[in-house]
Amino acid sequence: MAVGDNSVAELAAVASGQVIPGSSLPAPVRDVTHDSRQAGEGTLFVAMAGALADGHDFISDAVDRGSDTVCVTRPVETTATQIVVDETRKAIGPLSSHVQGAPSADLRVIGVTGTNGKTTVTHYLDSLASSAGVTTGLIGTIETRVAGVKKESIHTTPEAPDFQRLLAEMRDEGVDLVSTEVSSHALELGRVRATSFAVAAFTNLSQDHLDFHGDMSSYLAAKRRLFEEYEVGSAVINIDDPAGVGIARSYSGDLVTVGDQGDVQVTSVTPTPHGTSFTMLSPWGEASTHGPVISRFNLENLVMASTCALAAGLGFDEVIAGIESVNRVPGRFELIETTSGFSVVVDYAHTPEGIAKAIEASRSITQGRVIVVVGAGGDRDRDKRPLMGAATLKADVTVITSDNPRSEDPASIVAEVVAGADPTHAAAIVDRREAIEHAIGEAGHGDMVLVLGRGHEPSQDIDGEKVPFDDRAVVREILGQTAESQPPSGSMDR
Repeated sequence: MAVGDNSVAELAAVASGQVIPGSSLPAPVRDVTHDSRQAGEGTLFVAMAGALADGHDFISDAVDRGSDTVCVTRPVETTATQIVVDETRKAIGPLSSHVQGAPSADLRVIGVTGTNGKTTVTHYLDSLASSAGVTTGLIGTIETRVAGVKKESIHTTPEAPDFQRLLAEMRDEGVDLVSTEVSSHALELGRVRATSFAVAAFTNLSQDHLDFHGDMSSYLAAKRRLFEEYEVGSAVINIDDPAGVGIARSYSGDLVTVGDQGDVQVTSVTPTPHGTSFTMLSPWGEASTHGPVISRFNLENLVMASTCALAAGLGFDEVIAGIESVNRVPGRFELIETTSGFSVVVDYAHTPEGIAKAIEASRSITQGRVIVVVGAGGDRDRDKRPLMGAATLKADVTVITSDNPRSEDPASIVAEVVAGADPTHAAAIVDRREAIEHAIGEAGHGDMVLVLGRGHEPSQDIDGEKVPFDDRAVVREILGQTAESQPPSGSMDR
């Protein structure tokens, strides 16, 4: 679909809305926004109700900035032309896609959802496609890339106008394949509505974000939306996860299952000091290969990414070749070598299951003790906190500390995590730097220190302020490493 000027009548039809004329003939619409600060001539302002504010209260600001067409759920007093719809949250995706010329129709968009592994799977997929000579785009937690050019990521999945604008930019820059994380928030809030997915993938489900969804049933229902409400070419589902089994059983389209009993399986798994050797069995072929990833869950992420690539049309030999040189992911089981005989790993694990798997992975590659630093985020699912403490029970030493406290008292959050931990092996140190320093001070020859929860994040969120704090940089400072003196770091990816 071509990009151009869009009439109000055309957009009203897209959104199934009714038009209330304004005081003058509106300008053709070329863009859509939900942020009145981005309003202007030729931009449709969509008034959405959020957690903290209602966009209808900002219509006058949008009009003052030049927008003469607004989309609302109730008529308001304004000189602008109004498109009245049942729900602006449902309308903004189709409107944004239409104005940008339905960009997903011209791209192979692979959407990955699930509690853990979204970032790693999308980064691995981007690496596999790039190694096959495909021009790629990436949208996710760590960064966004358009044909190799990096952009800052604000949300795991951007709001609909930003998401469709990104897809349009990728299309215009010659991108062929887009790997995007699709969060449960995005699915519940309709951020990717009107997007066609060449492949939709599900990794796993464990407790997270219940502050938003309320319960696990609602959380799973949000994930299922990707497979029930969207145009999907092929679904790639991890059936080693119970939730994945349910999604696969009810899915009626083209389906590829991954797991011990799936269409895609791995055998002959052999850990090595530099990764994992394995044989992949699939409908596209069978081959033995080696990937620079360590632990079973990292291998699962790599196999999921490989299956998505195959389902999207990449050649089997291309994918197998790409596995051997797959790029590592910042802050995902990132190994920081030391000269003291022990290892330090920084990882993003921030759910009970993620913490347990990180400890399990460390145990499988460590001769000595596993020492873990963990903390829970503020203003988020409180019920998860003692479960996070309990997830550390298989570590030899646990240090519980502050993560991103946001508006909460860090000491109170720490106490709630401590409640689930083993008091004989857990120390509570609220200051995160002191906690990391304590854990490293505990380490001896052959031990591994896991610093969990924040991964790649460059700052802590404290009382509304972003305070610079990168776990990886802090670890290196404590170890006395500089950019010139430190040993080379690697990644065992998550």
